[in-house]
Formats: sequence, C-alpha cells, structure tokens
Amino acid sequence: MDFLGEISSSYDNVAASYAELVQEGPPEEADNLDLLTQLLPSRELPVLDAGCGPGRVTAQLHARGLTAIGLDLSPGMIAVARSAHPAVDFRVGSMTALDLPDGSVGGVIAWWSIIHLPRDVVPQAFAEFHRVLAPGGVLLVGFHVGTTTTHKTTGYGGHPMNIQVHRHQPEALTQTATTIGFTPHSNPTPDRLYFQKP
Repeated sequence: MDFLGEISSSYDNVAASYAELVQEGPPEEADNLDLLTQLLPSRELPVLDAGCGPGRVTAQLHARGLTAIGLDLSPGMIAVARSAHPAVDFRVGSMTALDLPDGSVGGVIAWWSIIHLPRDVVPQAFAEFHRVLAPGGVLLVGFHVGTTTTHKTTGYGGHPMNIQVHRHQPEALTQTATTIGFTPHSNPTPDRLYFQKP
C-alpha cells in the first residue's frame, strides 16, 4: 500500500517539530482517557495507542497505571516517543496489520490517526482493532468531522509532506464499527466515538 509509505516518510520529516507543537492535547483529552480507563474490562490487559505519534497520549495512559503500547508507522515518530518517554513500550507498525495476538488488549485508542487512511481501508483497521481486543474491550476513535479529503503537502514547521487528510461522518464510522461487531457505547462529542467489543 503506497499510502502507508507516504504516511511514514511524511511523519518522519516532521517528527521533531510535530512533537513540539502537540505537547498539549485538546481540553477534553484527560476526560476522554479517564472514561476509556473506566470502561476497560481489566486493568491487567495492555492498551494500544494506534498511531501514537510522539507518544503524548501513550504516556498519559502509562501515567494512569496502565500497560500502554504506542504504535506508529513512522520510525522517526517512534524515535522521538522513545526518547521522551523511555519507560513506555513503543513500536513501529501499521494499524492495518497489527502484530498482536487475538484478544490480547483491553483497549485501543486511535486518536486522530485514522484520518490518513483511505475511507475504504478504515474497515480493515477497525477489523484489526476488533481482533486484538479482548471481550469487553474498548475502542476510542478521534477524527475530523466532515465529508471532504484534502492533500497535505507541507506541515508542522513547513516540512514537506505527501498525505491525504480524510474527514468522516460519525454515523458512517458507527455503521462501519457495528458491521464489524462493535457496540456503540457513548458519543461525548461528534468527533470522538467509543465502542465496545461484546
């Protein structure tokens, strides 16, 4: 999949500057992570941060006493994450083909990371999330709301990028998730959706 290589190299280009720009998350982020933590079927199972970037959210999960795994396509992002958060487990990999056993994690968070996947590939990622989640496991997805796709050629300090940014309708993502087998749990804001694996 050529788009995966473009995502990886684009975020390699911006890794350091991106990390500086996203040190603070959105105001509701802590509340979202608290709810995710409360919904987990077990605190003994790890939580996967799929598309972790420089690891800010992964580190917050770790600080809540969870075993957190940060996964990202970009080796550059993973290098930044490991440097900033050496106590956390970070890995290079793709959410479209997770190198994790079936039913091995209690939660998955995809925090504005599905936005670069073509819409027809999102079900593949959701199916992988469903596969690796244990029964009762929780998926939290953050995304840009809309119907358009834009081509991003520069970003985060003016570095070159070559990625697509896909916006999604909550109803469409919910339909995708339920078709795969998830149950919608709550909808605190239009751009953040929780699902559970029965």
